Amino acid sequence: MNAKGNVIGGNTPRPARIRSDASETIVRWFGYIVIGIFAICCLLPFLLILGTSFTSESSVKKFGFTIWPHEFSTFAYQIVFENPKLIIGSYLVTIGLTVVGTIIGLFIVAMTGYALQRPDFTYRNKISFFIYFTTLFSGGLVPFYLLITQYLELKDNYLAVLLPGLLSPFLIIMMKSFVRSIPHAITESAKIDGAGDFTIFMRLILPMSTPALATIGLFIALGYWNEWYNAMLFLSPDMDYRPLQLFLYNVVTSADFIRNSAASSNVSMSDVPLETMKMATAVVATGPVILFYPFVQRYFIKGITVGAVKG
Repeated sequence: MNAKGNVIGGNTPRPARIRSDASETIVRWFGYIVIGIFAICCLLPFLLILGTSFTSESSVKKFGFTIWPHEFSTFAYQIVFENPKLIIGSYLVTIGLTVVGTIIGLFIVAMTGYALQRPDFTYRNKISFFIYFTTLFSGGLVPFYLLITQYLELKDNYLAVLLPGLLSPFLIIMMKSFVRSIPHAITESAKIDGAGDFTIFMRLILPMSTPALATIGLFIALGYWNEWYNAMLFLSPDMDYRPLQLFLYNVVTSADFIRNSAASSNVSMSDVPLETMKMATAVVATGPVILFYPFVQRYFIKGITVGAVKG
């Protein structure tokens, strides 16, 4: 140690490392700020919908759409839930279609993706081409309608809504790409141990594909939850219960028709909460999905290195 108290020959601080740490901290905080602003931008529209749904129609006309209600009112929800039996039945139909369709569709998509990436499957390229071809061209609405109503005879049957959503070429391609990242040596080692193809798929491939299954399952579930078009085509109004999205669409359409009819007859219908009803139906339709999503989100960040390659 010299007279100034500095260590001679010792380890001296590295200014470059200090600058590197400071740069990483700045970049990290910049990322936090950008992501935070993006999250707020994503959250604001839903807060706007939620706040407007609890606002009176007259307040919406006067102040526009606001996050915080100027005049609190639940009149829109009272109209939406005017017939609790119908909306509860619609909820049960949609939940049933979503649960059953997601389970079956996820199983079929996973099996198809696994089979198409197997190197020892002879016709994998030809079948993959036919699946990809459907993403470019389709038969159209009229053949699809005739297939469901005339050949399959599924008019006014919930299967007409369930079956079309079971398979998606995009999801099959996604699953195929994910399963391809799993080493084929795992399958070969399991075959050496005497395991069959279905056993390998159930006990090895599926546990290692949890992130892909969660992502694809969420896509399928959202598709069934938001389904209204096929229900409108194949489920007649004579049925007791139809999917939730179609029921809410009919509620808003009926209110809009009443208001337009009253306007054409010079009758005041200012009490019909058309705008707030649209927001209330959006909250009713998206609320369960928002509550369910956090339970699935954790699987998106889970790794795929489950298990080991037998050496």
